[in-house]
Amino acid sequence: MIAIGLEGSANKLGVGIMLHPEDGSTPRVLANIRHTYVSPPGEGFLPKDTARHHRSWVVKLVKRALREARISVRDVDCICFTKGPGMGAPLQSVAVAARTLSLLWGKELVGVNHCVGHIEMGRLITGSTNPVVLYVSGGNTQVIAYSSQRYRIFGETLDIAVGNCLDRFARTLHISNDPAPGYNIEQLAKKGKQLVDLPYTVKGMDCSFSGILAAIDGLAASYGLNGEEKEEEDAGDNSKPRRADLCFSLQETVFSMLVEITERAMAHVGSKEVLIVGGVGCNERLQEMMGIMARDRGGSVHATDERFCIDNGIMIAQAGLLAYKTGFRTPLKESTCTQRFRTDDVFVKWRD
Repeated sequence: MIAIGLEGSANKLGVGIMLHPEDGSTPRVLANIRHTYVSPPGEGFLPKDTARHHRSWVVKLVKRALREARISVRDVDCICFTKGPGMGAPLQSVAVAARTLSLLWGKELVGVNHCVGHIEMGRLITGSTNPVVLYVSGGNTQVIAYSSQRYRIFGETLDIAVGNCLDRFARTLHISNDPAPGYNIEQLAKKGKQLVDLPYTVKGMDCSFSGILAAIDGLAASYGLNGEEKEEEDAGDNSKPRRADLCFSLQETVFSMLVEITERAMAHVGSKEVLIVGGVGCNERLQEMMGIMARDRGGSVHATDERFCIDNGIMIAQAGLLAYKTGFRTPLKESTCTQRFRTDDVFVKWRD
């Protein structure tokens, strides 16, 4: 079976083509391409602008994916698309594109939960069997474990996602959004040496990041760092935090919170594996901190590189094919999208 997956829940438009061989051997990635809408420094991406980007690029990416996969339309069994969660206007643009292709090609639709797509792609690439999942991205922060054909949420953010917290601080510092604000925060953090005290907000199994963001925004303003980046920044005052120190402190604080709730979930379910998925999962420092914790428990950490942890179409194709093979279909009249689609709303029929 061959599926084409369309992902566009945020500023990345992805098209992927996945093959599941008839003999049951390992699925193969035939194509996995994406194009990112990048906003100017100091600005976020607005839904209407992002949706316009997706509409202008989706046809080009679908054609390119078919060429890279060396297949024709008649080889495709189903069209999978992100049903949610995500930003409304971009989701709608991709859903319309999926419906159009379904009608043009005469192929069935499969609506996919974005979070489940990340999890299933992570499981496939890393080979992890039944891990505790830390799902961290610009729009979501959840600690998840599988039980009784559902991905159960053990803990999550109470306000903004950890990726959103990092991205918004990048705007405060007027850091470039190319290739991604979180990536540029990570590179600056590697140069940081001074740990600044920030609020540490863990409430049971849940986290809160808005207070940390407000606190570090205030520090940036008080030290005059909330503007255009300067070449000779604080060169003569070692007691004054630099941009790199603030980025370092923010990462250390929020990642410590995530490691804490993940460890608690591991203890509860008796797991020794952690799978990190989502765009923030590419962060090397997060992987390092999680690895220290997991090794202390006699366990291991699994993560993917930027091809699969950052939003992509192939994860939608993979999760969609798993559902399609169990008989799941999304009728045309139900091929809508929603900004609020809980991970634990999905019936995971393909797992025992």
